[in-house]
Amino acid sequence: MPVPLPESVPAPTVPGRPRPTVAVVGAGAAGALVAVQLCETAARRRITLDLVLVDPAAEAGRGTAYSTEVPEHRLNVPVGGMSCYPDDPGHFRRWLCRHGESTVTERDFAPRHRFGSYLADTLGRAIITAHGTVAVRRLRTRAIRCTDTADGRFALRLADGGTVTADTVVLATGPAAGTARWAPEGLRGSERFVPSPWAPGALDRVGPDDDVLLVGAGLTAVDLALVLDRPGRTVHALSRSGLLPRPHAVAPLPPVPAPPGLTALPLHRLRTALRLHFAASLRDHGDWRPALDGLRPAIAALWQGLTDEERAEFLERDATRWNVHRHRMAPATAETVARARAARRLRVHSGRIAAARTTDDGRIAVALADGRELTAGWVVDCTGPGLRTDPADDPLWGGLLADGLAAPGPLGIGVATDAGRLRDAHGGTGRPLFTLGAPRRGELWETTAIPEIRAQAREIAESVLAPLTPAPQRTRRRPTDQFGLPLSTHAAAAAAFRSGLGRVVTVRAKAAEAFARATALDPGFALGHAALALLGHECGADLDVSRELADAQRSVAERGDERERSFVDVVTRRIRAHDAGGRADGEGGADGDRALVAHLDRYPGDAFALSIAVPTIAFSGVGDIDGTLARRIVEHTAPAYDGHWFPTSLLAFVRQEQGRIDEAGALATAALAVEPASGHAVHALTHVHYESGDHRAGRDWLDGWIGGQGRGAVHRAHFSWHVALHELALDDSEAVRRRWFAQLAPRQVNGVRALVDSGSLLWRARMTRNWTGAVPVDGVLDAVERDLLERPATAFTALHGAVALTAAGDLPALRRLRTHACGADPVQREVIAPLCRALEAVLEEQWTTAVEGLRALQPALRRVGGSAAQREIVEETLLYALLEAGQSDAARHLLEERLDRRASPLDRRRLADLPG
Repeated sequence: MPVPLPESVPAPTVPGRPRPTVAVVGAGAAGALVAVQLCETAARRRITLDLVLVDPAAEAGRGTAYSTEVPEHRLNVPVGGMSCYPDDPGHFRRWLCRHGESTVTERDFAPRHRFGSYLADTLGRAIITAHGTVAVRRLRTRAIRCTDTADGRFALRLADGGTVTADTVVLATGPAAGTARWAPEGLRGSERFVPSPWAPGALDRVGPDDDVLLVGAGLTAVDLALVLDRPGRTVHALSRSGLLPRPHAVAPLPPVPAPPGLTALPLHRLRTALRLHFAASLRDHGDWRPALDGLRPAIAALWQGLTDEERAEFLERDATRWNVHRHRMAPATAETVARARAARRLRVHSGRIAAARTTDDGRIAVALADGRELTAGWVVDCTGPGLRTDPADDPLWGGLLADGLAAPGPLGIGVATDAGRLRDAHGGTGRPLFTLGAPRRGELWETTAIPEIRAQAREIAESVLAPLTPAPQRTRRRPTDQFGLPLSTHAAAAAAFRSGLGRVVTVRAKAAEAFARATALDPGFALGHAALALLGHECGADLDVSRELADAQRSVAERGDERERSFVDVVTRRIRAHDAGGRADGEGGADGDRALVAHLDRYPGDAFALSIAVPTIAFSGVGDIDGTLARRIVEHTAPAYDGHWFPTSLLAFVRQEQGRIDEAGALATAALAVEPASGHAVHALTHVHYESGDHRAGRDWLDGWIGGQGRGAVHRAHFSWHVALHELALDDSEAVRRRWFAQLAPRQVNGVRALVDSGSLLWRARMTRNWTGAVPVDGVLDAVERDLLERPATAFTALHGAVALTAAGDLPALRRLRTHACGADPVQREVIAPLCRALEAVLEEQWTTAVEGLRALQPALRRVGGSAAQREIVEETLLYALLEAGQSDAARHLLEERLDRRASPLDRRRLADLPG
């Protein structure tokens, strides 16, 4: 459900600083977007103000366009273009996913009422975010006049008799109302003429068998045709051109950029250049739409490059054809319209109404200029909003124009502005009086769609708040993290951040909650948002990663030092590289790794960055096949910590990966003596026990830690998996089963951990005959999102997905994963795809093929990432395939090699069981 918009939210008054008042007139889409930007930007910058929203509607954010509850009324812009935020294009899609539409894509066309709910919800959340700085009042009435006051402010006179005095006014009034002055007297005076089809109850009197004439054939007419369509009724749509809006492509192509030099052309040459542009797109791509979509960034400049005479000529000759191609129908809507036309329930006519009369049976006969006549039970005005404001119908804008506070735009369309600030009758822009959207149409032409309005809303919020932003206090001592690095926030938020960072470096739970508390205390705290984005992306925390990342970028640009800007850049590069399918050995991943290494070179004491770089358990680390880079990073940064247990823990893990087992054990033990909760040191010592074959001591020590200091560990399942590995090596079947059901079953573990730990353990147990009967892997697969299984972003996840699917015997899904890997990053193509082929051979019991494929993969496995113990599952599968293939000599050789590396009762038993 949307977050309700409160009628009044108080904010504290800052002593000695007057609280400015900003009034937003109109709380439809444009007004809501301005209010969202004002609330969130003011909260980030700690600006206190009063915000008054003036609109008679019952719910803010919907306006006329998004108040419809008809599910067939769809947006005419895809979901990917309808975010409230210019810098976060996926926000609306993610909102839909969180509200019951998990399969929606950025190319879908959502119902319009869903977008209205999204606007209302986003505004409500913005108000809650800003509750400590912005006091919001909602006045459900209409503003009818705006005048200057003696002290240089504005007085808004309201329809209910009240007055609002404001320092700044934003007029988000939407399109000018249609006047229906085109209609002859015989039509305007009829009770069967509907001049305002979106007014509540406007169509209630239309009978089930009444034919309807829609005057206009644009998107409004299409919407009404969908509502009125039914068997036995004919809906007529009449316009001068007889053209309906064109449909969007079902599978749209990328925009084709406009050719250079268009803005310098006169209208007649511009027409020719655009025809050539569209023809080239049609020839090269089979579609004209990419050419028109590529013009979108240049439309305002093209319009402004025309003279008033050329603009008038465009409106007369070109505007209709422009509109039907530019403002298109959703594909599903176009299909419904086509079916209605094919069945003759919808009939489209071209012509101009000359007269109208009421027939003897009470219907309306409309005479066209060419002598034809159309008869219908009802006539509905679908001509849409007017281009020019009518002072008689709009006293607010009429008064502003009459008083000289506003000036007409080109050709009298809308009003004149400078970046949204109204020009007065003398051309001045000194007053803080703003507008956006449709009132700027005379200057911009295309300005009524959400992508344009949201950018204008952000621009207005910046103009309004820039003079109110306090100057940075360079002399004030900033709080620091526990490693002495300064933080651009206040003491309370810094304390919450320190708590979160402490949990990150010890690998303990609830770090995200601590960082969320920091950003709630200070919405402009960039490092808090960056930390949340990273935890959501790499650790699976239930967070809106893109939103947190966008907040981090906005905040650090407004208030962040050089280190914080560098850290946010590192997080941004890592997230975007992974989202684009990049890995450490791909271009995107390498770019992120270079940025991280460079950051640590400059700021070696940044413990959060060091946690990201060295892959022990929490983060994916740098792309480092042989551990050399991780070792260099730890050794380079160690002096900055002066013997602190944290880098010592990381170095212990690096040393065991290098095979320096004794040194790793000593380092881990030293770190744990200082901080017994250090998850990194525990993880290192766990690997030391396993690689040295000390399985009984390792099992007992780690089991005790899990039940004690490890109770708050964020990756307890992984530590339980390590205990189970010891139990497997000890050939203790009952212990393995108890461990799995108690600590690794899906009710205990979900998501990627279930895949990496729970699923892989079942496959190992089955291959080693430590699990009799069917393994309960279906529950593991149910606990994992299907995309994570069949379309994983990383090779490490892909490896474990392949193992789990093999354990489940799901050959079709394994083949789908192979198809995905063939088109993914280089590691997936070169390691995961052949691994899938080898595992397919295992399922098909083609043992020789499986052995050949698995053996060939062994040298390349380090590229997948993870630890040697995790990658060992491929070697276990090879051994299983050798035994099933009856290749006893090869199996004996492999088992002897393994026993030379470390002791293992399991391997000794398997060696003894070999024939001969």
